[in-house]
Amino acid sequence: MALDIAFELMMILTSACALIVSAWLFWRARGQRSMKALAGFGIMMALWCAGHVAVFHGLEALGAALILTNPLMPTFFLDFAIGFVNQGPGSRPWLNWLARRRSLFYSTSLLVILLSLLLTGGKVIEFGHFRHYFVFQGAGWFNIAYTVVIGILAHAILLWGFGIHRGNRRRSIAAMFAAGAWGLWLATSFIFPSMGLYWYPYPMLLLPSYIVLLVYGVVRYQMLEVNAWANRALLWTLMTLLVLGLIALLSSLAGQFGMQALANVPKWQLWLYSMLMLTLAVALYQPVGKLVERLIYPGIHLNEQLLDMWLARLRQANSWTELVTIAETLISRQMGQPVSVHLYQQGEALTHRTGINPAPRLICHHQPQGWRSQLAGWDDVTPGLRLAAEVFASLLATRCGVLERSLQLAEAERKRLAEQHLVELGGLSAAMAHEMRNPLNIISMASAGLDPDRKAMIQNQLKRADRLISDMLSYSGRIQIQRQPVRLKDLIDSLSHQFDWQQARLECALPAELVINADPYRLQQVFTNLIDNALAFVRNQDGGIIRIEAGERAGSIRVHNNGPALAPEMRHSLFRPFVSKRSGGSGLGLAIVRRIMDAHGGRIRYRNDLGWNVSFELLFPEGDHT
Repeated sequence: MALDIAFELMMILTSACALIVSAWLFWRARGQRSMKALAGFGIMMALWCAGHVAVFHGLEALGAALILTNPLMPTFFLDFAIGFVNQGPGSRPWLNWLARRRSLFYSTSLLVILLSLLLTGGKVIEFGHFRHYFVFQGAGWFNIAYTVVIGILAHAILLWGFGIHRGNRRRSIAAMFAAGAWGLWLATSFIFPSMGLYWYPYPMLLLPSYIVLLVYGVVRYQMLEVNAWANRALLWTLMTLLVLGLIALLSSLAGQFGMQALANVPKWQLWLYSMLMLTLAVALYQPVGKLVERLIYPGIHLNEQLLDMWLARLRQANSWTELVTIAETLISRQMGQPVSVHLYQQGEALTHRTGINPAPRLICHHQPQGWRSQLAGWDDVTPGLRLAAEVFASLLATRCGVLERSLQLAEAERKRLAEQHLVELGGLSAAMAHEMRNPLNIISMASAGLDPDRKAMIQNQLKRADRLISDMLSYSGRIQIQRQPVRLKDLIDSLSHQFDWQQARLECALPAELVINADPYRLQQVFTNLIDNALAFVRNQDGGIIRIEAGERAGSIRVHNNGPALAPEMRHSLFRPFVSKRSGGSGLGLAIVRRIMDAHGGRIRYRNDLGWNVSFELLFPEGDHT
């Protein structure tokens, strides 16, 4: 191939690459001025290369005009450099000042181009392998000098940005400098004939690589699909070189193995045929791969959009119940049949009952190393649907771990706010108790001279007010636990004499040897509040009974009464403060019990499934009883 034709082909290829890359950049810019400026740089390079092609074909005036637009290339690059560096930590007032004067740089470049054209900044000569080659002269050297100055300014801004930025932006700037050094070496050979050095510009044959490397250096750290494209391009290039080498080796050895017909085929024909087959294989790889996937995994249509939709829906769950509901809806819709989802948190046993539930099940359970998923009852499901279920199960297990951490953080924050609220409430309650008890004492002393009925009525109300104040102090104060062994039956027996039982009776069915490791004073408050609360409803009832017994679980104590059953709307707010249906109650008794049980590391719960109208179950830690 003649060297002049090779040069022309490289100019055409560079122009085509620059236009394609610029169109793609402009499409992906999405309002980013810097990327649009880089696309403008590529367009100007395409026009500059087209100018050389026009000169080769005798269109000297058009070609010279396109080549002399040279200053617009670094001007667009300067615009890009200002916008690329002037972001985040690199933003500076002087960069903003330059950004506001972009139009001045463009106007100056257009003026330089116009002067170069009017003053004949170049001519077409013949040398070596070229019958038509453009060289600069006169005002053309001013054109070159201005181009170099603007290019130096743009790279100086990038160099400053390299010292300011970190991460991907810093890496992009480093890649741009590497591409710029490559481009400078390539372009230098183009100037030699203008300086009287009539050397063939061999480096210009590699010019198509400059625009590709420059743009790739800019966006490779910003756009994932660029790296995917580069991966495919590099793979195709390596495969091409490998095929060329194998064909050359096969052609040279064919004659020695008796394949003379193959040895006589020109190598360029073998290479061309191999390139066509390789290109066809690359083009058919993806559709054939999809066909094979459908044959191996029929009925499956997993794609990025489906996975994103699954993740988005699973993220909407803020509780375990919501997560199970959403997961069952998604996987059942994908499978086309009902699928049940089971979540097992740490401490709960995971059991499998084969044959009990034939429907497919998706199970996630917590293990020391994290959440794990498994499928059960999927033996009759096609491989494609099973693969989709495995992918979904993996996403669900990941979401379980995220939700668990989220709920733990929310619970920790709730406890912190509750503690802070109680500290504030404790200070307020102490101040109120002090201020309220003073006038109550005065009222008590003033009632001493009244008749017995009035005095008894006032004293009863004063006791009620004092009990309310004591409950407020108990609920809002800091509860400190001093554990020691307590015989629970003896404690209950000592409390039974403090109450006015009237027609009700107390049944204590606790074993005499039952010992709870707890704070005796706080434990006394718990049973006093529970018995007092129950007496308010069974005291004037025929056959009223309060029964205290040990539960089935170790550390479980149950307090029953046969008073009226609780309304369903009351059950969810039983242990909240100031919630009471009891006449004369403060609404703090059960709330205090819950706080004391929390301080012991236990809990209290209401139950109506034990054969009694009302039952409260105290659950102490298993190690706190004997």
